[in-house]
Amino acid sequence: MSDSRAVAGSAAAHVVVVGSINMDMVSHSRRLPAPGETLMGEAFVMAPGGKGANQAVAAARLGARVGFVSRVGTRAHGRELLAALAEEGVDARGVQQDETALPGIAVIMVASEGGENSIVYVPGSNAQLLPADVQAAAPLLQAARVVVAQLEVPVPAIRCAFEMARAAGVITILNAAPALAEGAELLPLCDWLVLNETEAAQFAGLAVGGLAEAEAAAQALLARGPRQVLVTLGAQGALLADAAGLQLLPARAVKAVDTVGAGDTFVGGLATGLAEGMSPVEAVRLGQAAAAIAVSRSGVQSAMPRRSELQP
Repeated sequence: MSDSRAVAGSAAAHVVVVGSINMDMVSHSRRLPAPGETLMGEAFVMAPGGKGANQAVAAARLGARVGFVSRVGTRAHGRELLAALAEEGVDARGVQQDETALPGIAVIMVASEGGENSIVYVPGSNAQLLPADVQAAAPLLQAARVVVAQLEVPVPAIRCAFEMARAAGVITILNAAPALAEGAELLPLCDWLVLNETEAAQFAGLAVGGLAEAEAAAQALLARGPRQVLVTLGAQGALLADAAGLQLLPARAVKAVDTVGAGDTFVGGLATGLAEGMSPVEAVRLGQAAAAIAVSRSGVQSAMPRRSELQP
């Protein structure tokens, strides 16, 4: 096993992402299959993914200097995944390489009519990320402006990263996806908690519904420790809750082609804006602008826009 334990070197990253990296296996069909149904597909592609890697790439394309902390199995696809990060300019010195493990895999079905998707995620080496791996990247984390994590890697590793970040005065963002119950212990360490309306309802123990239900979930979650709670509402926009109250930020109107990766693009944009010193609303709008472009294209990382593509 190759297990490097040092992160040193050049200029500090603006944004450090602690999270998953995997190979996406994506099939396209006219619609999603019903249970027990077999459909004829229209296309198939394999591409780098994982919520962590996606968010790192999204931030890098928007102009942030990005570091990545993860664990990748190199028995299959692992070196290809690392090469893809390097191509995007993401600093992957915080990634531990495990020659004995397989990387994560996501099996994704996308409907060409409407862009809806269904995903099965197998974590592979992502499930083996340890606090010791995170501690090895301490210089990277402590010198960042923003640290981002998701729940596709173990909670103890995220807790370690957030504790180091908060002690160093670094902004923390938790994208609580998937909505795992054990992730609730991280809420007091979050400057930002970002979820979609279904995840927010699950975390808050409330019913999924319309805007009123999303507002109730956001307020309930805010009371559990985060400084800001952001609930994404798809075409309706995003609901921002903080000590000042609730604010609905409308989404840009766009024809959706492929919604896979839209949330990751949004989080990458939010992190980039906060790292640049934007106000919360400005940072959310940067994320929304990037996500609006991403959903109008097919693909995940390949659909993520460069900063030059965003309208001022």
